[in-house]
Formats: sequence, C-alpha cells, structure tokens
Amino acid sequence: MLSPAPTTSPTPTPTPSATAELSASPVPSPGGETPSATPSPAAPTASARPVTRPTSRVDPQWLADVAERTGVPRRALEAYAAATLTLQREDASCSLGWNTLAAIGQIESRHGSFGGATLGEDGVASPKIIGPALDGNGYASIPDTDGGAHDGDTKWDRAVGPMQFIPGTWKLYGADGNGDGAKDPHNIDDASLAAARYLCARGGMDSAGGWRSAVIGYNRSEQYLADVARVANTYAQKVSG
Repeated sequence: MLSPAPTTSPTPTPTPSATAELSASPVPSPGGETPSATPSPAAPTASARPVTRPTSRVDPQWLADVAERTGVPRRALEAYAAATLTLQREDASCSLGWNTLAAIGQIESRHGSFGGATLGEDGVASPKIIGPALDGNGYASIPDTDGGAHDGDTKWDRAVGPMQFIPGTWKLYGADGNGDGAKDPHNIDDASLAAARYLCARGGMDSAGGWRSAVIGYNRSEQYLADVARVANTYAQKVSG
C-alpha cells in the first residue's frame, strides 16, 4: 500500500454540504458539494457498444467540476460518488463522504493508476493492480483463499484492485457496482461500492469516533488513518474553496 506523508489531524473536518446541515461539533461528513444523481441515460441504439457504468448515475456537471478542482480522475470520481449515492439509499445513517472513498482510492492505488495501470471507461484497471504476497515477510501471513482467482497466486493471498481488497475480504463484501452481474475487485465501480459497504458495516461515520473506527478497520495503522484524513480534507477544501 502507498504511504503519503504523515499529518497531525486524524479526522476530516466538516465542510459545507449542499444537502445537509452540519452539527456544531466536528464531524467527517461529505466535503464540499454532495454528488447529485441524474436520470439514467436512454438505452443505447442497436449499433452502440454500451460500456458498463455505476448503477447510481452521477450528475455529469458535478463530476466535471469536482474532478477539475481536486485532480481526481473523472472515471474514478464517478465510482466514488456513485458508491456514496448508493449508500445514501441503503444506509443513510452511515454518512459516508465521497471524499473519504476518494482518499482511500488515492492511497491504495492512486485512483487505479499504480504501477502504470490505467482505468478503462468500463472501470477496469489494466494491467491488474496486485500487491505483494502476504507471506509474513514484512506483511501479514495470509495463505491463499481464492485459488488464485483474483490475485493469480495459489499459495498466498495478495491485495488486489483499485481499492486493494484481500480476496478473503472480497468474498464477504464483494459488490456489483455497475449492474453487469459480476463482482470484480479489479473494477473500480465494484470495488468502491464494496469499500463503502465495508466502511459502513462498522456503524455511522458522522462522528470523529465513528469515522476513525471505520477507516482504521480498512487498514489497522495509525499512519494510514492519518493519511486518509489528510487526503480527504484536501479534497474537501479544494471543493469548498
């Protein structure tokens, strides 16, 4: 996993939201503007080759504006925002902010670009982003759980995809974020929705303690927690500034 420089603040500070009034106490709720949904586009014509997109549609103008302000690649931002919108419907009490997902995506894989990878319009990272063997040498020891299906390793597990899921965790939280009937950790739509559900499974993120519990559950490292907070705050500030 990538390790940006440390920060002294472990919790994102609140920023104005377009749809919710913040309480007086600091809470890590969505930074800046809230992603707005837009109706699904018309069905493609018979000659078109449809490209899979997130099942939750995101306002194109919001995407363009926020991508320009933050530098987050538009295709990755679409996945993070769509996952946030889906969680707003599934579990509004979670209060997951798109900027927290984006921060995790930046730290884990530089938004699907680590190691020279690129995200296709279908959301799949190519070449696949696969971490080192979790063989106990500097990392946790996790024997293979997926027969190499996701990571190509039949001896040890490896973190995979834009959000760096361990195969065993993917087995529990894997999601279909684009409605294609598959759950692919190498697809940023699927991985972002899975990450959102994983974070929200620990409870609400509308308090400093709740946010901390969710994020440190993703990676049990105080440094990681601080890095996610720093990046999430940076995105929030760029949008609200």
